[in-house]
Amino acid sequence: MQPYELSLSAAADAIRARQLSPVELADSVLERIEEVDPHLQAYVTVTAEHARRAAREAEGDIAAGRYRGPLHGIPMALKDVIDVAGTATSAGSRVRANHRAQADSAVAARLAAAGAVLVGKTHTHEFAYGLTTPQTHNAWNTGRIAGGSSGGSAVAVAAGAATFALGTDTGGSIRVPAALNGVVGLKPTYGLVPRHGVTPLSWSLDHVGPITRTVKDAALVLTALAGHDPRDPASLATPAVDYRPGAGTDLTGLRIGVPRTYYFDHVDAEVEAATRRAIGRLQSLGARLVEVGIPMTRYIRATQWGLMVPEATAYHENTLRTVPELYQADVRILLEAGELMPAGDYLRAQRARTLMRQEWARMLEEIDLIVAPTVPATAVEAGQESITWADGTVEGVSDAYVRLSSPANITGLPSLSVPVGHDAAGLPIGMQLLGRPLEESVLLRVGHAYEQTRPARELARTT
Repeated sequence: MQPYELSLSAAADAIRARQLSPVELADSVLERIEEVDPHLQAYVTVTAEHARRAAREAEGDIAAGRYRGPLHGIPMALKDVIDVAGTATSAGSRVRANHRAQADSAVAARLAAAGAVLVGKTHTHEFAYGLTTPQTHNAWNTGRIAGGSSGGSAVAVAAGAATFALGTDTGGSIRVPAALNGVVGLKPTYGLVPRHGVTPLSWSLDHVGPITRTVKDAALVLTALAGHDPRDPASLATPAVDYRPGAGTDLTGLRIGVPRTYYFDHVDAEVEAATRRAIGRLQSLGARLVEVGIPMTRYIRATQWGLMVPEATAYHENTLRTVPELYQADVRILLEAGELMPAGDYLRAQRARTLMRQEWARMLEEIDLIVAPTVPATAVEAGQESITWADGTVEGVSDAYVRLSSPANITGLPSLSVPVGHDAAGLPIGMQLLGRPLEESVLLRVGHAYEQTRPARELARTT
């Protein structure tokens, strides 16, 4: 096994035991980027010189006894909406072509303090406003989409071109590409991870979180990221938590909600079968399955778009009027639509969200978490605009992908996507776990237990 193939946890153990050098690991990942990125296009910027310098510093610090923890010396990538001082943050747009960050974002600063090594910035759908990341190709099949908007980050991790990465998630943009590329994606509770220094899409829906190869890896990154930052008005004042799951796989007493509505409607048969097999695996570990009805399903899509569209347009108000020609057509249309949305519609969406949060909280009093597909279909072909379901219903690709992930953004609940197998074409399938606010530890425990006991045929592979 080459160093770039190691999970974060395995690499960290090897570095701490002096069996692997941070320099050796960084070189392996950078060589992997050179090998695969010409056809995957995960990266917009590769910071090779910075990475090698930081790896040498990490090696020296560790040799001198100044080990900072499991992220020390680990190569990472950041989505190109996350500021790193002195590095361009283009957000995938010509509008930001000349932008260079003056300071680190909160999350970049925390990862740097933990000793992580930045190898580059990854492609995003323009301003994170889309579910495909058109610049980037799926890590399993380059003729398929990467998913978005954190597609570059997911592909980099899946292909061994980063040991872990960060993405952002407004309607599913961490979990969707994670599911489509066979890796783990975590959207934390709203406000748990600060967003200062991250280009916004929709201030009340945006989240920052990790994309990794294993659930334990996601827990390690979340431990470094979580915590209050007064520069983010939504940031929560929470105590420090070590999110690493224990070694046990016994889920006895845990109540898992299995939706009888919404989450299995208009879902590909192979996706549903893989998810239900995984749910059966959790039941075999002792969990009790409870059938639940998802509340207010008829309002989910309207609420998501009713919040996101006007908030995104408000952020882009000045540039949309001065340089509209610099936006990609799909994003420009959405931003212009936001200018036409009545204030009353936005207020109704806010009210609907409040009611939805209350109803979901009541539902979660009876169960500990919900398990469902992350997305209703595997990665579609590049350029494909719609999906036709078995009953003849036609649905736009972006609408389909966001449909199952957006409830966690509207409610602010934590959600974890875990690979659970592949379809007949060999494309990855993801299972989504949704839990109560600030109960990431429960999701990580369940996801880790599943990972430790899943059959070999369901193991995620890399390119």
